[in-house]
Amino acid sequence: MTVNRNAVAAMIAFLLFSTSVCADMDLGSLDILARDNPQSPVPKGFVVGAAGLGGQARYQGQDNSTYLIPGGLYFGDQLMYLGDRARYYFHMDDNVALYGYGRYRFGNLDPDDADSLHGMHKRKGELEAGVGGTIITPYALLSARFATDITGRSNGQELLLWADFPIIKGNLLVMPGMGMMIRSDKMANYYFGGVSSAEETPQRQAWDTGTTFSPMAAVVTSYRFSPHWMGLLAANYELYDKSIADSPIVQHNGELYVIAGVGYTW
Repeated sequence: MTVNRNAVAAMIAFLLFSTSVCADMDLGSLDILARDNPQSPVPKGFVVGAAGLGGQARYQGQDNSTYLIPGGLYFGDQLMYLGDRARYYFHMDDNVALYGYGRYRFGNLDPDDADSLHGMHKRKGELEAGVGGTIITPYALLSARFATDITGRSNGQELLLWADFPIIKGNLLVMPGMGMMIRSDKMANYYFGGVSSAEETPQRQAWDTGTTFSPMAAVVTSYRFSPHWMGLLAANYELYDKSIADSPIVQHNGELYVIAGVGYTW
């Protein structure tokens, strides 16, 4: 596969990932585990396929959603592409990996979704950029990542502190992980339950989430069926900060999402 072919394939995958996926789901440091051999559960290069994503709706009146998403992933020596986000490594050795980060965060609230949301302002998508780093140890991948809105939509930031514990047995990867998501007041209010004075009604009080701290846990599994076929199953749970869970427009104490997919690599 040539570099030009990779670039074209990545552009096609980006177009396929046009479905508005509102989940806050991350596949951790899979790219650090990618190997260029036919048994590796995380292959180097491009993987094209489809995934099903299902989980809990965030806001009152919204229904739980299931999406079928065609598209692809790319694990390169310096670039990792995961549909709505990408990492570019500007330094990597056996102990430390440093990268730039970009993401398109889809909007997650439309006042037309439910009667309970009428009068709210639509939460639109935004582009985010940031930096991150991972300390590589024999037993864990210890990461920190900072990102900020660069489109002026929420003007918010988030900081993820995370630990992955990969277990690789032949062509199987099982990687539990845990961490903390810290969101600025502007990010949390825009995407996680804030209600401005202009959105307040007699049935819906104004709500300021402030800066939020939400613990998260996940497990990612990948299995290489053959040199060309692989499967992925992952689950992520976020326990909302109390100021998010108590928002008058949020319907759960947390958020669970599950993704299952199959892909072809060459």
